[in-house]
Amino acid sequence: MTDELNFIRYEGVSNGVARIVLNRPEKRNAQNKGMLYELNDTLDEAAQDNSCKVIVLAAEGPDFSSGHDMKDREPMTHKPVGTWGGFNQPGIEGHWAFEEELYLGFCWRWRNIPKPTIVEVQGRVIAAGLMLVWPFDIIIASEDARFSDPVVAFGVNGVEYFAHPWEVGVRKAKEMLFTGEAITAQEAKNLGMVNHVVPLSDLTDFTMKMATHIAKQPLLALKLAKQSVNQMQDGQGIWTSLQAAMSLQHMGHAHERLLHQTAVEPEGEEKIKKQAKKGASNEF
Repeated sequence: MTDELNFIRYEGVSNGVARIVLNRPEKRNAQNKGMLYELNDTLDEAAQDNSCKVIVLAAEGPDFSSGHDMKDREPMTHKPVGTWGGFNQPGIEGHWAFEEELYLGFCWRWRNIPKPTIVEVQGRVIAAGLMLVWPFDIIIASEDARFSDPVVAFGVNGVEYFAHPWEVGVRKAKEMLFTGEAITAQEAKNLGMVNHVVPLSDLTDFTMKMATHIAKQPLLALKLAKQSVNQMQDGQGIWTSLQAAMSLQHMGHAHERLLHQTAVEPEGEEKIKKQAKKGASNEF
Protein backbone atom coordinates (compact mmCIF):
# COMPACT_ATOMS: atom_id res chain seq x y z
CA MET A 1 0.00 0.00 0.00
CA THR A 2 2.75 2.47 0.95
CA ASP A 3 4.36 2.08 -2.50
CA GLU A 4 1.22 3.51 -4.12
CA LEU A 5 0.99 6.77 -2.16
CA ASN A 6 0.82 10.01 -4.13
CA PHE A 7 -0.03 12.61 -1.48
CA ILE A 8 1.19 11.03 1.77
CA ARG A 9 4.60 9.70 2.82
CA TYR A 10 4.61 6.83 5.31
CA GLU A 11 7.99 6.53 7.01
CA GLY A 12 7.21 3.34 8.90
CA VAL A 13 7.77 2.51 12.56
CA SER A 14 10.95 3.20 14.54
CA ASN A 15 11.33 2.83 18.31
CA GLY A 16 7.60 2.28 18.60
CA VAL A 17 6.72 5.46 16.70
CA ALA A 18 5.04 5.58 13.27
CA ARG A 19 5.57 8.75 11.25
CA ILE A 20 3.15 9.93 8.54
CA VAL A 21 3.77 13.05 6.45
CA LEU A 22 1.39 15.11 4.32
CA ASN A 23 3.33 15.36 1.08
CA ARG A 24 1.68 17.91 -1.18
CA PRO A 25 3.74 21.02 -0.39
CA GLU A 26 3.29 22.56 -3.84
CA LYS A 27 -0.43 22.88 -2.98
CA ARG A 28 0.27 23.87 0.65
CA ASN A 29 -1.05 20.40 1.53
CA ALA A 30 -4.54 21.23 0.38
CA GLN A 31 -6.72 18.16 0.87
CA ASN A 32 -8.13 16.38 -2.14
CA LYS A 33 -9.94 13.06 -1.96
CA GLY A 34 -6.78 11.11 -2.70
CA MET A 35 -4.88 12.69 0.19
CA LEU A 36 -7.65 12.03 2.70
CA TYR A 37 -8.05 8.37 1.73
CA GLU A 38 -4.28 7.85 1.72
CA LEU A 39 -4.04 9.46 5.16
CA ASN A 40 -6.79 7.22 6.44
CA ASP A 41 -5.07 4.14 4.98
CA THR A 42 -1.71 4.97 6.56
CA LEU A 43 -3.31 5.74 9.92
CA ASP A 44 -5.04 2.35 9.70
CA GLU A 45 -1.74 0.67 8.93
CA ALA A 46 -0.04 2.27 11.92
CA ALA A 47 -3.01 1.61 14.21
CA GLN A 48 -2.99 -2.09 13.32
CA ASP A 49 0.79 -2.51 13.57
CA ASN A 50 1.60 -4.08 16.93
CA SER A 51 5.11 -2.62 16.84
CA CYS A 52 3.61 0.88 16.81
CA LYS A 53 2.69 2.56 20.11
CA VAL A 54 2.51 6.20 19.00
CA ILE A 55 1.53 7.82 15.69
CA VAL A 56 3.00 11.15 14.54
CA LEU A 57 1.49 13.24 11.73
CA ALA A 58 3.61 15.94 10.10
CA ALA A 59 3.60 17.94 6.85
CA GLU A 60 6.11 18.90 4.17
CA GLY A 61 6.59 22.52 3.18
CA PRO A 62 6.10 25.87 4.89
CA ASP A 63 2.39 25.35 5.67
CA PHE A 64 0.78 22.43 7.44
CA SER A 65 -2.45 22.64 5.41
CA SER A 66 -4.36 25.31 3.51
CA GLY A 67 -7.61 23.36 3.89
CA HIS A 68 -9.83 21.78 1.25
CA ASP A 69 -8.61 21.75 -2.34
CA MET A 70 -11.40 23.80 -3.91
CA LYS A 71 -10.27 22.65 -7.39
CA ASP A 72 -10.66 18.95 -6.62
CA ARG A 73 -13.22 17.66 -9.12
CA GLU A 74 -12.23 14.01 -9.17
CA PRO A 75 -15.19 11.61 -8.92
CA MET A 76 -15.67 9.41 -5.88
CA THR A 77 -13.84 6.24 -6.93
CA HIS A 78 -12.50 5.18 -3.52
CA LYS A 79 -14.10 2.36 -1.59
CA PRO A 80 -16.04 3.98 1.26
CA VAL A 81 -14.69 3.43 4.75
CA GLY A 82 -17.96 4.16 6.53
CA THR A 83 -21.52 3.10 5.87
CA TRP A 84 -22.65 6.15 3.93
CA GLY A 85 -23.54 5.72 0.26
CA GLY A 86 -25.30 7.64 -2.45
CA PHE A 87 -22.36 9.97 -3.18
CA ASN A 88 -23.67 10.63 -6.70
CA GLN A 89 -27.26 11.31 -5.65
CA PRO A 90 -28.65 14.69 -6.72
CA GLY A 91 -29.26 17.62 -4.40
CA ILE A 92 -28.22 17.66 -0.78
CA GLU A 93 -28.25 13.85 -0.48
CA GLY A 94 -25.01 13.27 -2.38
CA HIS A 95 -23.25 16.28 -0.82
CA TRP A 96 -24.28 15.21 2.69
CA ALA A 97 -23.05 11.64 2.14
CA PHE A 98 -19.71 12.93 0.82
CA GLU A 99 -19.07 15.17 3.82
CA GLU A 100 -20.17 12.53 6.31
CA GLU A 101 -17.64 10.09 4.82
CA LEU A 102 -14.59 12.23 4.09
CA TYR A 103 -14.89 14.99 6.66
CA LEU A 104 -16.81 14.28 9.85
CA GLY A 105 -16.52 10.51 9.44
CA PHE A 106 -12.75 10.47 8.93
CA CYS A 107 -12.11 13.01 11.72
CA TRP A 108 -14.15 11.07 14.26
CA ARG A 109 -12.49 7.83 13.18
CA TRP A 110 -9.02 9.32 13.68
CA ARG A 111 -9.97 10.88 17.00
CA ASN A 112 -10.83 7.39 18.24
CA ILE A 113 -7.64 5.59 17.17
CA PRO A 114 -6.82 3.66 20.37
CA LYS A 115 -3.18 4.72 20.38
CA PRO A 116 -1.63 8.09 21.28
CA THR A 117 -1.39 10.42 18.30
CA ILE A 118 0.75 13.55 17.96
CA VAL A 119 0.63 16.19 15.24
CA GLU A 120 3.46 18.63 14.53
CA VAL A 121 2.31 21.86 12.93
CA GLN A 122 4.11 24.67 11.13
CA GLY A 123 2.98 27.68 9.13
CA ARG A 124 -0.67 28.10 8.31
CA VAL A 125 -3.53 25.82 9.27
CA ILE A 126 -6.52 27.20 7.40
CA ALA A 127 -10.13 26.00 7.73
CA ALA A 128 -10.18 22.25 6.94
CA GLY A 129 -6.52 22.13 7.97
CA LEU A 130 -7.92 22.18 11.50
CA MET A 131 -9.56 18.83 10.72
CA LEU A 132 -6.07 17.34 10.36
CA VAL A 133 -5.05 18.74 13.74
CA TRP A 134 -7.97 18.62 16.19
CA PRO A 135 -8.69 14.86 16.02
CA PHE A 136 -5.18 14.11 17.32
CA ASP A 137 -4.20 13.86 20.98
CA ILE A 138 -1.18 16.14 21.32
CA ILE A 139 -0.38 19.22 19.22
CA ILE A 140 3.18 20.54 18.92
CA ALA A 141 3.37 23.85 17.04
CA SER A 142 6.25 25.89 15.69
CA GLU A 143 6.40 29.55 16.63
CA ASP A 144 5.19 30.58 13.16
CA ALA A 145 2.04 28.41 13.25
CA ARG A 146 -1.30 30.16 12.71
CA PHE A 147 -4.75 28.57 13.04
CA SER A 148 -7.83 30.02 11.34
CA ASP A 149 -11.34 29.05 10.29
CA PRO A 150 -12.59 31.83 7.97
CA VAL A 151 -15.39 29.83 6.34
CA VAL A 152 -18.27 31.83 7.81
CA ALA A 153 -17.48 33.89 4.70
CA PHE A 154 -18.57 30.79 2.73
CA GLY A 155 -22.04 31.10 4.24
CA VAL A 156 -21.64 28.15 6.62
CA ASN A 157 -21.03 27.79 10.35
CA GLY A 158 -17.47 26.44 10.33
CA VAL A 159 -15.45 23.45 9.20
CA GLU A 160 -17.17 20.08 9.24
CA TYR A 161 -15.49 18.84 12.44
CA PHE A 162 -17.03 21.52 14.64
CA ALA A 163 -14.84 21.09 17.74
CA HIS A 164 -14.12 24.81 18.17
CA PRO A 165 -15.71 25.26 21.64
CA TRP A 166 -13.79 22.27 23.02
CA GLU A 167 -10.52 23.35 21.45
CA VAL A 168 -10.40 27.09 22.26
CA GLY A 169 -13.36 27.74 24.57
CA VAL A 170 -16.76 29.24 23.84
CA ARG A 171 -15.80 32.93 23.73
CA LYS A 172 -12.74 32.47 21.54
CA ALA A 173 -14.60 30.05 19.28
CA LYS A 174 -17.17 32.75 18.55
CA GLU A 175 -14.49 35.37 17.88
CA MET A 176 -12.54 32.94 15.70
CA LEU A 177 -15.62 32.18 13.60
CA PHE A 178 -17.14 35.67 13.47
CA THR A 179 -13.89 37.41 12.41
CA GLY A 180 -12.13 34.65 10.49
CA GLU A 181 -8.85 35.84 12.00
CA ALA A 182 -5.99 33.52 12.89
CA ILE A 183 -4.90 32.40 16.34
CA THR A 184 -1.15 32.41 16.90
CA ALA A 185 0.67 29.36 18.20
CA GLN A 186 1.30 30.99 21.58
CA GLU A 187 -2.32 32.11 21.90
CA ALA A 188 -3.45 28.58 21.02
CA LYS A 189 -1.17 27.24 23.76
CA ASN A 190 -2.59 29.73 26.27
CA LEU A 191 -6.09 28.57 25.33
CA GLY A 192 -5.15 24.91 25.87
CA MET A 193 -5.41 23.91 22.20
CA VAL A 194 -1.66 23.46 21.69
CA ASN A 195 0.59 21.52 24.08
CA HIS A 196 3.96 23.07 23.23
CA VAL A 197 5.33 25.88 21.05
CA VAL A 198 8.90 25.45 19.82
CA PRO A 199 11.21 27.06 17.25
CA LEU A 200 10.60 25.77 13.74
CA SER A 201 14.11 24.30 13.61
CA ASP A 202 13.32 22.18 16.69
CA LEU A 203 9.82 21.08 15.69
CA THR A 204 10.53 17.57 14.43
CA ASP A 205 13.18 16.73 17.02
CA PHE A 206 10.97 17.90 19.88
CA THR A 207 7.98 15.97 18.55
CA MET A 208 9.89 12.75 17.96
CA LYS A 209 11.57 12.89 21.37
CA MET A 210 8.16 13.20 23.03
CA ALA A 211 6.74 10.40 20.87
CA THR A 212 9.68 8.11 21.69
CA HIS A 213 9.31 8.90 25.39
CA ILE A 214 5.59 8.05 25.32
CA ALA A 215 6.34 4.84 23.38
CA LYS A 216 8.26 3.51 26.39
CA GLN A 217 4.97 3.19 28.28
CA PRO A 218 2.91 -0.04 28.20
CA LEU A 219 0.66 0.05 25.14
CA LEU A 220 -2.40 -1.26 26.98
CA ALA A 221 -2.08 1.44 29.64
CA LEU A 222 -1.76 4.12 26.92
CA LYS A 223 -4.95 2.81 25.33
CA LEU A 224 -6.74 2.83 28.68
CA ALA A 225 -5.64 6.37 29.46
CA LYS A 226 -6.71 7.69 26.05
CA GLN A 227 -10.04 5.91 26.25
CA SER A 228 -10.67 7.35 29.71
CA VAL A 229 -10.09 10.93 28.57
CA ASN A 230 -12.13 10.47 25.39
CA GLN A 231 -15.01 8.94 27.31
CA MET A 232 -15.12 11.96 29.62
CA GLN A 233 -15.37 14.22 26.57
CA ASP A 234 -18.02 11.93 25.12
CA GLY A 235 -20.02 12.37 28.29
CA GLN A 236 -19.94 16.13 27.69
CA GLY A 237 -21.79 15.54 24.45
CA ILE A 238 -19.13 16.20 21.83
CA TRP A 239 -20.44 13.64 19.30
CA THR A 240 -24.02 14.88 19.50
CA SER A 241 -22.79 18.46 19.08
CA LEU A 242 -20.63 17.58 16.08
CA GLN A 243 -23.61 15.96 14.39
CA ALA A 244 -25.85 18.94 15.13
CA ALA A 245 -23.30 21.32 13.66
CA MET A 246 -23.07 19.15 10.53
CA SER A 247 -26.83 19.54 10.07
CA LEU A 248 -26.51 23.32 10.25
CA GLN A 249 -23.58 23.14 7.83
CA HIS A 250 -25.87 21.61 5.23
CA MET A 251 -28.56 24.18 5.88
CA GLY A 252 -25.93 26.77 4.93
CA HIS A 253 -24.95 24.82 1.81
CA ALA A 254 -28.59 24.43 0.79
CA HIS A 255 -29.15 28.17 1.23
CA GLU A 256 -26.16 28.97 -1.00
CA ARG A 257 -27.37 26.54 -3.66
CA LEU A 258 -30.75 28.25 -3.71
CA LEU A 259 -29.17 31.69 -4.03
CA HIS A 260 -26.06 31.03 -6.11
CA GLN A 261 -26.32 27.46 -7.48
CA THR A 262 -23.10 26.61 -5.67
CA ALA A 263 -22.39 25.17 -2.22
CA VAL A 264 -20.57 28.24 -0.88
CA GLU A 265 -20.91 32.00 -1.05
CA PRO A 266 -18.95 33.02 -4.21
CA GLU A 267 -17.77 36.35 -2.78
CA GLY A 268 -16.63 34.62 0.40
CA GLU A 269 -14.74 32.01 -1.59
CA GLU A 270 -12.79 34.75 -3.36
CA LYS A 271 -12.04 36.47 -0.03
CA ILE A 272 -10.65 33.28 1.45
CA LYS A 273 -8.52 32.61 -1.63
CA LYS A 274 -7.04 36.10 -1.31
CA GLN A 275 -6.41 35.59 2.38
CA ALA A 276 -4.54 32.35 1.70
CA LYS A 277 -2.34 34.09 -0.86
CA LYS A 278 -1.49 36.90 1.57
CA GLY A 279 0.31 34.51 3.88
CA ALA A 280 0.35 35.46 7.54
CA SER A 281 -2.00 38.44 7.21
CA ASN A 282 -5.38 38.20 8.87
CA GLU A 283 -6.84 40.92 6.70
CA PHE A 284 -9.46 40.09 4.08
